[in-house]
Amino acid sequence: MTNALTIQMIQADFPVGDIPGNAQRIIEHGRSAVAEGVDVVVFPELTLCGYPPEDLLLRPSLSLRIQAALDEIAAAKLPITLVFGLPWEDNERLHNAAVVMEGGELKARYYKRHLPNYQVFDEHRYFTPGLLTTTFECKGITLGLSICEDVWFDDVLEESKAAGAEIVLTLNASPFHIDRIAQRRALLMQHAQRFGLNLVYVNAAHAQDELVFDGGSMVVDDKGVLRAALPAYKTMCESVTYVRDTKGVVTLQGEYPVAELMGTEASVYEALCMGLASYVNRNGFKGVILGLSGGIDSALSLAIAVDALGADRVQAVMMPFEYTSAISQEDAKAEAELLGVTYHVLPIHSMFDAGLELLNPLFEGQAADVTEQNMQARIRGLLLMALSNKLGLMVLTTGNKSELAVGYATLYGDMCGGYNALKDVPKQLVFRLARYRNSISPAIPDRVITRPPSAELAPNQKDEDSLPSYEILDQIIERYVERDESAEDIVHAGFERDTVYRVVTLIDRNEYKRRQAPEGVRITPRGFGRDRRYPITNGWKPGV
Repeated sequence: MTNALTIQMIQADFPVGDIPGNAQRIIEHGRSAVAEGVDVVVFPELTLCGYPPEDLLLRPSLSLRIQAALDEIAAAKLPITLVFGLPWEDNERLHNAAVVMEGGELKARYYKRHLPNYQVFDEHRYFTPGLLTTTFECKGITLGLSICEDVWFDDVLEESKAAGAEIVLTLNASPFHIDRIAQRRALLMQHAQRFGLNLVYVNAAHAQDELVFDGGSMVVDDKGVLRAALPAYKTMCESVTYVRDTKGVVTLQGEYPVAELMGTEASVYEALCMGLASYVNRNGFKGVILGLSGGIDSALSLAIAVDALGADRVQAVMMPFEYTSAISQEDAKAEAELLGVTYHVLPIHSMFDAGLELLNPLFEGQAADVTEQNMQARIRGLLLMALSNKLGLMVLTTGNKSELAVGYATLYGDMCGGYNALKDVPKQLVFRLARYRNSISPAIPDRVITRPPSAELAPNQKDEDSLPSYEILDQIIERYVERDESAEDIVHAGFERDTVYRVVTLIDRNEYKRRQAPEGVRITPRGFGRDRRYPITNGWKPGV
C-alpha cells in the first residue's frame, strides 16, 4: 500500500505573452498547493506563454524569455511536482511541450504529438510534433502526459498504457463552441474505459481575442466514469486523491463535485460575457459605449455588456432619425433604464441634412437609393467614435452572424467599433438568448423580441424585405459556412434554388466587409475570423 497521491487541477487564466507574470502565477499556485498537502499540480497547455500565442512564437527572444521564466520557477525550489506547458526549443525546432518540475529540478519533458491545423488552430505553422511517450513516477504511481489534441487519438493513450502509466495527465487549451464540453466528456469517458486509464483533464479558463476557453476540467476513472468535473467559465482549483488498493490497482479515493452541463443558451451567454469582459479589460478600456436602436441585437448586446462589465462601465446612445419609430425610441429608453446604464439621445437629422446639402451638387440627377441609408448609419458611427475618443470607452458593435454573412451591414457605420459580442451568433439564436436573459431578470422589453426586425433606414423597412426569413437564412449559412456544403448540396437538402444561390453569392461577395469587421466572440464550429480565410478577389462561383 503506497501513500495517497493528491493531484490538483489549476483551471485558470494565463495571459498570452505575459511570460514573467505566468511564471509567478505558477509559483503562487505551487506554494498554495504545498500548504494544502498536494503532491502534483497540473496546469493548462502552454501555461508559460498563454494560448494561443500566435506569431509571438516566432520572436527571436522567445526562448530567452522562456528560459528566464523556467530559471525563476526552479529557483523557488518548491517541494512539489509541477506539470505545466510551454514552448520548448530543441535543436532549433520549437515544440508545444509539457515539463515536470520537482524541487526546482526538471524531471521529465513531453512534446505534443498531434498538432491541430484546422478551424482556429495553426500549430503546424509554429511547432514540430513530438514522437515519444513520456511517463514519470510520483509516490509509487506512474503518470503519463498528453497535450490537448493528443487525447483525441488512440496512440498516445495506448502507448502510455504500454509504458506503465496508471494516470494520464492532459494539459489543454480547448476553445469553446456550442456543445463542446459535452463532446469532451463523451470522448474522455470512452477513451478512459477503452484503455483502462485514469484521466485528469485540465483546461484553461479565459478568453483571448475571439476565443473563449471554457474550463470544464474533469477527472474520469479507468472504468470510464466521470468522477469530477469543474464548472465552466470559472477560474478555480480542485484536488483529487488516488490510492493503490489491496489488489495493486490505482483508484480514485472519495467523492467529488460533478458540475452539470449548462444548456445551450446559458453556455453561449456566459461565453459572450467572458469574451467581452476579457477583451475590454485586457486592452485597458474604461468600459464600452454602444448605439441602442430599439431592436433586439443592440438590446441583447447591452445586456451582455452590463453583465460582463457592470452598468457603471456601459453607456448607450439612441440616435433617432425620421424613420426611427416611436416604439423603438421607447424601447431603447426602457432597456437602458432596466439595466441602469447612462443613456443619451442624439438626433441625427441636422447632421444628415447638412451632409446631404453638401453632397447635393454632386448627387444632382441621381435618385435616392441605399446611399442615403448608409449615410444615416455612418453618421451614427461617427458620433459613437467621437464619444469613444473623448470618453475612453470602446465602441461595441451589435451586428449578428446572419447579417455579417450576407453583408446586411454598413462599413464605417454600424460595423464601426472595437468588438462585437454577437459576431458569431445567428439571428435565431439571438432571439433565444434574449428570452434566456429575460429569464434571469427583466432586461429586454417583450415587444423587442416579438416584433419584426428592421434597420429603420427607410420607411416601413423590414429585414425580410431584403432577406429570406431568418429561419431559412440561418440554415443556409450554417450549411455553407460551418459545414462547407456546396450550393447544390443545400438545394438537394430541400431549399429553394434561387434563394440558395442568392444567399451563397452574398456570403462570398461580402468577404471584403467581414475583413474590416471588428473582432468578436466565436461560439460556432466556424466563425468569421480565424476559422474562415477566403480570398476577397477570386473567380470562384457557387455550385457543386
